[in-house]
Amino acid sequence: MLDTIRTQGRRLALVTRFVIRVFPLVEKELGRWRERIAGAGDRELAAQGVASIEKKRFHCLGGSFYSLAGEADGDLVPFIVAFQTISDYLDNLCDRTGCFEADAFRQLHTAFTGALNPDLEPGDYYRLFSYRDDGGYLAALVKECHGVLRRLPSYGVVKSDALRLAALYSDLQTLKHTYLPLREGLLQNWFSAHSGDFPELDWWEFAAAAGSTLGIFALCAAAGQPGLTAAEARAITEGYFPWICGLHILLDYLIDQEEDRKGGDLNFVSYYPGPAACRKRLALFLQRSLEAAAALPDPLFHTTVVLGLPAFYLSDPKVRAQGLEETAELLLSIGGRETLSMYRLCRFLRGLGKI
Repeated sequence: MLDTIRTQGRRLALVTRFVIRVFPLVEKELGRWRERIAGAGDRELAAQGVASIEKKRFHCLGGSFYSLAGEADGDLVPFIVAFQTISDYLDNLCDRTGCFEADAFRQLHTAFTGALNPDLEPGDYYRLFSYRDDGGYLAALVKECHGVLRRLPSYGVVKSDALRLAALYSDLQTLKHTYLPLREGLLQNWFSAHSGDFPELDWWEFAAAAGSTLGIFALCAAAGQPGLTAAEARAITEGYFPWICGLHILLDYLIDQEEDRKGGDLNFVSYYPGPAACRKRLALFLQRSLEAAAALPDPLFHTTVVLGLPAFYLSDPKVRAQGLEETAELLLSIGGRETLSMYRLCRFLRGLGKI
């Protein structure tokens, strides 16, 4: 009982530090990047860049929890915000500019993979895209990532694993945004090349896991520790992918079902045969994520992440608006008292407009 109370106290202190210390740092970084893209020469790029920051800022807020891993105490915030902003900006470019060319999307996402390779100079990311003049915005985001990663003592140890996850993310974004009649078949064929390593997953669950940046953030946070081993880096990768990463994005898709229906976008949760099957699989992803997190170095930190995911996503008003209360109740009950406490905190922060 005493150990449980101590664990809960440490977890509460971590979450409190996150809200009080990290949130303002994230907002400051986002303000800097919003100002930078607003001055882009191409107004379409400016509009999509500003929209990606204003409408998806919660991605940066959530991801910046990893800046508290170990002894970092916020030092990773500039990298996390820059890297997540690359992800959100490119997602908007692929989703909202009327382009459906897979080659253009893959070229754009060389910025995403390149941001994790400090040995590379920024490239011509817009070479195959309809719009080009971003005022140096995307290259500046990449350079920001490089500057932080060069200072991490063990980044060389995690680099190959981070790039492997980034390559999967880039594949997903390329395939899921191309011409609508082609998307599903391309994603299924893509999964067939990986299915032997992930026999427990359906193709859409693998795709969802590939869409998460959390594994990359976990690796970069661990890279702040001198003496990190390749075995430890691989354990983090395998702990996060597919279960924790999959849980992250499946919850995101769960609450965005109506929005994606209206927008004609792929929603991976919609491939489950029905609500009961969806609940069963999400419950499995949560349980396996908790098991994976408990086996990692610094299990308290990683289990806090997992317990916080349903609290964060299921506190969104879209849950009630779409009649998803039964699914929310099941997942919150699996998370237990600590998830419920974080759920209430998220509801409170949403009411204040903080997330």
